[in-house]
Amino acid sequence: MSAGTAGSAAGGGAGFAVPGAVAVEAIDPADLDRGVAAHYGDPVREQRQLAAAAGVVDRSNRGVLAIAGEDRLTWLHSLTTQHLSGLPPMTGTELLVLSPHGHVEHHAVVLDDGTTTFLDVEPGTAGALLEFLTRMRFLMRVEPAEVTDAWAVLSVVGPASAEAVARLGVPSLEPPVIAPVPGPKFASGAVAKAASARYAVAAVASGGYARRMPYGFDLLVPRSTVSTVVDSLGLRPAGLWAFEALRVADRRPRLGKETDHRTLPAEVGWLAGAVHLDKGCYRGQETVARVHNLGRPPRRLVLLHLDGISTDELPAPGTPVTTDDGRAVGFVGTAARHYELGPVALAVVKRTVPDDATLRVGPATAAIDTEPDGAAAPAVGEDA
Repeated sequence: MSAGTAGSAAGGGAGFAVPGAVAVEAIDPADLDRGVAAHYGDPVREQRQLAAAAGVVDRSNRGVLAIAGEDRLTWLHSLTTQHLSGLPPMTGTELLVLSPHGHVEHHAVVLDDGTTTFLDVEPGTAGALLEFLTRMRFLMRVEPAEVTDAWAVLSVVGPASAEAVARLGVPSLEPPVIAPVPGPKFASGAVAKAASARYAVAAVASGGYARRMPYGFDLLVPRSTVSTVVDSLGLRPAGLWAFEALRVADRRPRLGKETDHRTLPAEVGWLAGAVHLDKGCYRGQETVARVHNLGRPPRRLVLLHLDGISTDELPAPGTPVTTDDGRAVGFVGTAARHYELGPVALAVVKRTVPDDATLRVGPATAAIDTEPDGAAAPAVGEDA
């Protein structure tokens, strides 16, 4: 298997040159994920592959920022929701940038190699984040730059993912550590002064890095080496549709999919892993603390089971979620046809919507999945 070059909304994608590949933009030109393959001819089989074994997913449309300089971690610590001061080299985590009122503006996955902090972000958002960071430099010794044209993100997903990345010279990495969210009005000092999510990182022999994630591994590699990396993995590719279907079942939100201009971190579950609740002030911190202490975010993220629709009728992002009498109570973020669960969707609904409510999403009847987070589908990304 080889990887060729495909156009990307992020600036020069590294799509896999595989017969049968169908680009996201060929299906929906407006989709923010344009620039990579939606599937390679059989999205259901590709899902099963990721759930039962391992596959490689092209996510090279994600934007990448690189921040060099001695002050990079303390500077990011002061600007974002994450505890980054003292982050050990070869460690990853996640962070949010909030508005002054505490609404989510950016989400980034972090990788620090000891000299540079890389932030990989949603497609099309790197420029705006770089602009914000550049304005906030002041006299700090930091050099933020967009490097999307030079670096690509690939994901290796599935229970056999560790075996696959070992072929890249990556040693065994510890599983992710995600600290539990403390209860409301917890005592100061009760939360460890460290990143609330910690992802182990190792070098890839041909260049770049592997970061252990809850679903497997993310590879941050030079675009010039993508072909070599994909060939070395020896895995069949899986399209983004397969990756997204498993993400929906796992209830993992994405910026621009399960968020709008009013989204608070507590509404979509980002207090676990992307927010440190006992650190110094940052923009939006007061709102985060107030909502957490009250324990009453206005909305919540739910997994919906959809009944009475076909694959071609899956609701688009932003489709209203309504009650039987037509009252709007939320919106759909991402809908997918899961290989076991059938049509499902992540949605953000009002906190007051009961778990047993009968809801509507377009022509479909929708029911909230009340199983604990992560119990709706087989877990992926764990070692066999």
